[in-house]
Amino acid sequence: MLDLPASALDIAALVRRRALGSVELCRHYLDNIARVNAELSAFVELHEERALEEARRADYELSRRPADPPVFCGLPTGIKDHENLRFCFSRVGSRALSWVYSPFDGAVASACRRAGFVFFGKLATSELTILAFVDNQIHPPTRNPIDTTRYSGGSSGGSGAAVGADMIPIAPGSDGGGSIRIPAAFCGLVGFKASRGALPHPYGAFDRARISSTGPLARTVRDAAAFLDVLAGRPHHRDRPADGSFLAGYERRPKGLRVGLLSRSPLVAVDPEVDRAVRTAASKLEALGHRVEELTPVQGEVDEFIPLMARMVRNVPLPPFASRLLEPTTRWMREHGARVTNADAILRQQHLQARVDAAFGDMHALITPTVAMGPPRVGAFRGLDGEGVFRQAAPIGAFTALFNASGHPAVTLPAGRSREGWPIGVQLVARRGSDRDLLGLAAALEEALR
Repeated sequence: MLDLPASALDIAALVRRRALGSVELCRHYLDNIARVNAELSAFVELHEERALEEARRADYELSRRPADPPVFCGLPTGIKDHENLRFCFSRVGSRALSWVYSPFDGAVASACRRAGFVFFGKLATSELTILAFVDNQIHPPTRNPIDTTRYSGGSSGGSGAAVGADMIPIAPGSDGGGSIRIPAAFCGLVGFKASRGALPHPYGAFDRARISSTGPLARTVRDAAAFLDVLAGRPHHRDRPADGSFLAGYERRPKGLRVGLLSRSPLVAVDPEVDRAVRTAASKLEALGHRVEELTPVQGEVDEFIPLMARMVRNVPLPPFASRLLEPTTRWMREHGARVTNADAILRQQHLQARVDAAFGDMHALITPTVAMGPPRVGAFRGLDGEGVFRQAAPIGAFTALFNASGHPAVTLPAGRSREGWPIGVQLVARRGSDRDLLGLAAALEEALR
């Protein structure tokens, strides 16, 4: 067993300096996968020999001592199963798409390949990425590595479980209502959703209201910042971060901000332990010199967000025979989406954005719970019809989906554990376009919470 640093960037530095070989590193993580993946169901497609061949290639390239090596050269990762990865299936968590095979990389995999990552395979997601937990018809439920009686979250649940269980050091995810931040919070990780327009948007054909984003699930804010640079098209290592990069933003610490504390929601009661953790984090911000003011809850209903998600799900093209194989929740969502036009979805998104903007006011940032409660227990939603599953799971995203609709950048940080041992996440949100300032603020809070 290797004794590795917690940070993906620190591991990457060892590989770039050739103090650690990519093959040795990948064998270490593959051993971890062999021990725990059968129970957790994080990886749903694994290609060991292909990965080791990629690792050997990475070691060879680094032996030539390139002047400008890829930042994550030789590090393993996985790709969420709704993204295309060369010579892998793209099942999107669905029996209806179990036959879809990709001969090419999608946008996220291409960005990761340019950054030097070695690909182990595909990571679990909920069907068509619509639920905040992963329990679909093509593999066992994806469980939480901290408490295997609970879900790891969703829809990037495989990514959260894989990083949380140390199967890989970092992973990309996607977030259309909290799908990065929820599993990151449930698995004790950092998860970042970028501002609308801050990163390339690979889902434009389906997501006309632009509520979704790609982003990292990582162990540190610094790692998340470096991964955002990869997704933005900066795949190479530099001794000093480039001006304007996300990593450069991480290194700055903003001063004297007005921070709104948003601790309540009309959609869900906040667990007292979560509330205490968020208020403790808010007091840390005050100790750092920021001014924290409690805000009234943003008013809204689940039915206001459903049309945005439903239209996006409806935009996924499926042949008639495949539609019959969908899970009840997905069928209900697509039927609902048939009654919503793309123009209507965009208008609804704009109305929600205006409401969040009004609540944000002149604040520089917000602090909220990431999720109001602990991870649901495996099987908690069984026995419900399609609509019932979605409505019972929707409160998990009460504090995350708001900022998909509004387009603000948001990050979740680990903020302690409950008495039962499940992780608690705290969410920081910044003004649209202030992703780099948000990374600096998150880094300062991360340090204060240690």
